[in-house]
Amino acid sequence: MNVDEGIVGIADTLVTSGRECITLRKASVYRTDGGPMFVMTSGLRSVRDKTLTYFEEALHTREHPFDRLYEAVNLLAKQIRRVSDEDREALAVGKIHFNIHAIVGGQMLRDSTHKLYMVYPEGNWVDTGPGTPYQMIGATGYGKPILDRALKVSDSMRHAFKVGCLSFDSTRISAADVGFPLDAVLYKKDTFEMVEQRYAERDLAQLSIDWQNRIRLALADVPSGWADPLFKKLDDVKPR
Repeated sequence: MNVDEGIVGIADTLVTSGRECITLRKASVYRTDGGPMFVMTSGLRSVRDKTLTYFEEALHTREHPFDRLYEAVNLLAKQIRRVSDEDREALAVGKIHFNIHAIVGGQMLRDSTHKLYMVYPEGNWVDTGPGTPYQMIGATGYGKPILDRALKVSDSMRHAFKVGCLSFDSTRISAADVGFPLDAVLYKKDTFEMVEQRYAERDLAQLSIDWQNRIRLALADVPSGWADPLFKKLDDVKPR
């Protein structure tokens, strides 16, 4: 989530491979001489691991640090294409789709503000702007509605984090391949420092309960006169 105050990143850690479920960190934070950034990924684990290995090697062997975040995004995109060239054909033989998406956020010294990018499996990327305060990858369908309804660029980072956690809660309840622990990354504009925190299920249990109760109370308070004609017909139906 990209708001005026800064960036809020949230990633789950559940990885499924066939019948195997393991916990794996999907958010990587890099503190470079040019500035801090994070990379969050979804998709095929083997593609992710190889891409990040190549990316980290290229990042650490650079002669000069990046001073714009898009340069780091271009480097990541280059590694995605490299892995695609190496592995796509072999994966296709096994009927496995080449799949990786990434979100890159942060700020480098020559960036006028914090930036957030989404990178596609083809290596192309998009930026976020005032009309798109968030990017989402992985299981996107269940948690997207609350982000669309409750998040604005002018919102505070605290509000964005709350919305993000509720979006995650909606997703984990409905998607079998999303689960705790939850990794959160925060970046405040022009600070050039990132903070991280891991949350276990017990840490957000009360939030989930409170949210569910509030949804039911809010629904009960919504006027339903518009439904009266339909239920009048139902009331007129007599048992046989």
